Amino acid sequence: MEYKYQLLFLVIILLFSYRSVAQVSFGEPVNINDQWKFELNDVEGVQEVDFDDEKWQSIDLPHDWSVEQHLSPTLASAMGYLPGGIGWYRKSINIPEERRGEKVFLYFEGVYNRSEVYINGHLLGKRPNGYISFMYDATPYIKPGKDNVIAVRVDHSRDADSRWYTGSGIYRDVWMVYANPVHIAQWGVFAYPENVNTKQGTLKLAVEIKNESEENSNLIVRHELVSPEGKVVGKSDDKLLVPAREESKVSLDIKVRNLQLWSIDSPDLYRLKTSLLKDGKVIDETITTMGFRSLTFDPDKGFALNENWMKVKGVCLHHDAGVLGSAVPREVWKRRLLTLKEIGVNAIRTSHNPQAPDLYELCDELGMLVLNEAFDEWKFPKRKWLEGWNVGTPGFEGSFDFFEEWAEQDLADMVRRDRNHISIFAWSIGNEVDYPNDPYSHPVLDGNVEDGFTQPIFGGYKKDAPDATQLGTIAKKLVAVVKSHDTSRPVTAGLAGVAMSNETEYPSALDITGYNYTEKRYASDHEKYPGRVIFGSENRHDLKAWEAVTENDHIFGQFLWTGIDYLGESGRWPSRGFYSGLLDFGGFIKPRGYFRQSLWSDKPMAYIGTYPASAAKGRNRLSIDAWPIWNYDEDQTIRVVCYTNASKARLELNGEVVGETKNYDQQTGVIHWDIPFRQGKLEVIGLDESNNEIARYAIQTSQAPHAISIISGEKEISKDGGLAQIAIQVVDENGIPVMLSDNEVACQIDGPAELLGLEASNNRDMSDYTDNEHRVYHGRMLAYIKATGEEGKVNVKFTSPWLEPVEMTIDVR
Repeated sequence: MEYKYQLLFLVIILLFSYRSVAQVSFGEPVNINDQWKFELNDVEGVQEVDFDDEKWQSIDLPHDWSVEQHLSPTLASAMGYLPGGIGWYRKSINIPEERRGEKVFLYFEGVYNRSEVYINGHLLGKRPNGYISFMYDATPYIKPGKDNVIAVRVDHSRDADSRWYTGSGIYRDVWMVYANPVHIAQWGVFAYPENVNTKQGTLKLAVEIKNESEENSNLIVRHELVSPEGKVVGKSDDKLLVPAREESKVSLDIKVRNLQLWSIDSPDLYRLKTSLLKDGKVIDETITTMGFRSLTFDPDKGFALNENWMKVKGVCLHHDAGVLGSAVPREVWKRRLLTLKEIGVNAIRTSHNPQAPDLYELCDELGMLVLNEAFDEWKFPKRKWLEGWNVGTPGFEGSFDFFEEWAEQDLADMVRRDRNHISIFAWSIGNEVDYPNDPYSHPVLDGNVEDGFTQPIFGGYKKDAPDATQLGTIAKKLVAVVKSHDTSRPVTAGLAGVAMSNETEYPSALDITGYNYTEKRYASDHEKYPGRVIFGSENRHDLKAWEAVTENDHIFGQFLWTGIDYLGESGRWPSRGFYSGLLDFGGFIKPRGYFRQSLWSDKPMAYIGTYPASAAKGRNRLSIDAWPIWNYDEDQTIRVVCYTNASKARLELNGEVVGETKNYDQQTGVIHWDIPFRQGKLEVIGLDESNNEIARYAIQTSQAPHAISIISGEKEISKDGGLAQIAIQVVDENGIPVMLSDNEVACQIDGPAELLGLEASNNRDMSDYTDNEHRVYHGRMLAYIKATGEEGKVNVKFTSPWLEPVEMTIDVR
């Protein structure tokens, strides 16, 4: 009987896992992404029920209208030379008659930005922050048994309001939530571990109940905790009286033995089923995914996860995905995160805003720590570059104008939405809000602060600028907001001007302190502020920056800028975005990604890239951005650089040694040889201390482009929005990749699927990204193909003039 009960409970967990996707922790969420109407124009009367939208564009959500437009040098570089604007969305939806008497809510995971939401002509509310999830009670205006019209106005007319690409529109999922008038509050379940070790731990629970009926409610709040194997390992029943039109809260502990701890390598997850029972009947129910782990921060020893001291190998991530803009499917993030883990990354920082729920769920599942960040701007605007990064005259649009009114609510909503994600290990209240003279200033800027700033100061102290001492006051207020909803994690921020901030109460308001690009102060500030926990919250890719972590026990890690190339914050035209990622726009590992893998991965690896020795600008210049190309002029002297975690390496060409065995270079992290070019197969062999081979990597001379080859791609996807990510490579007649190819390739689709976009990852390619043709970059390109809701077979064909085509079939089920 016990086995049958556990099996039944597992089925219930799987059924309710769909409900948990909407992240509201109550009721019955129904996804309403399909069949919306859209118009990129500010039109009068759109919110009215009888407005005629027949000629509008038909779309499905999520939707980013900016990335569907054309790039132009007349637009802001901050936005990746893409436009904003004002857009309207409409959807007609039938509310079944049997839903009469239930509460009906509309839940938006993210709308960029300054949105207004209407139902049947009635304004439900406005939300200016484009990254915050929000919900409205639509019940008073709903007409059960009839069609109801949702209208959403999105105002991104201030299109240069961010330092990076934001996207525009309803770019995340939307849900309609049905609920009993007596229900769990929005984000009302908080489950967090305490006193955790492998033998036992305590699950601390707090549940908020909302009674929106006219009668008092006597309830039973029931919890059942299920282990990763599906066994019920904890239960509780608590009686609770919730007065009419009031909220109540129940708090309790569940002791759990023989814990399976969540970690980077073993991200074990538990499921908590929370039920509300009235008169013996379940009236509300939700599933919370959580885990058990301990966090320790020490000013001298750094950071420990589950009492294991470790270094955080983190990257900063923006929320776009190249050609997809900000409307990024879950499958794209999963592929990207798995690739980052392959490199050795174990943490991400959500730069510089809350991201889609999918990202946090994936980090929980895959074992990736998360530093969750709220703001890039506080009360005053930062510079937004319009003609290229740090070029020309900046603009000053931003989110500052609604900070005082909305910041505390936005921050609270971020924490409440995300606090059950076991991957989150810290909350950040801001990034570089203390950037000197951008906007805050302080008299210390007139002194010798060379070691405190590694970015432009825009001159000395400016007494007319906002006073930097305000930073401490604002920080203390924001920290208090976080602590009112979660005391289980530390609060931090990324400091850009540490020397200036040290003159204020800002650092002391934080539990742990992030230093952006200020490695020179790691030792001196540790001595001056011995109780301060310090880490690198934003860092360069060079070896010295990483050695500042490994050589200082008290520095617990770093976050590279950046993990993946992103749109916006572009240089002068032509430039789509910022190009310093370990991965490119398409999620492929770049040369610097392999260099980082040599520093961070525990698995043996080796990689070689090349460039003309004449480009080295002196024999000591060793690039970490060398592409794996072996096509040059005969006898031309070529520098071959090897990134490896092997003790030593040798170089072979066509099976003959052309580069003697060399030891790993501790000073540069790069082994290199200068050799004359000869055609063939160039291969590096990584060796251990005993000269045993532990890794091998090869590149080959290619001939003329001959054919298109599919190198990866899903052969089966779900009909319900499933995504195939198909990577192609131009090859020669021998099947060798042609890295120098820039052939234009067309993608043709036949069957129940559509092309979302083609991404070749060329930052300087400013051509049309809205059609089915694009030039490959380094001979490679990625196609995003999404199912359109029907079962069947999809034939995908890639063609290019003078090249042999290739095609594949995808089963849509």
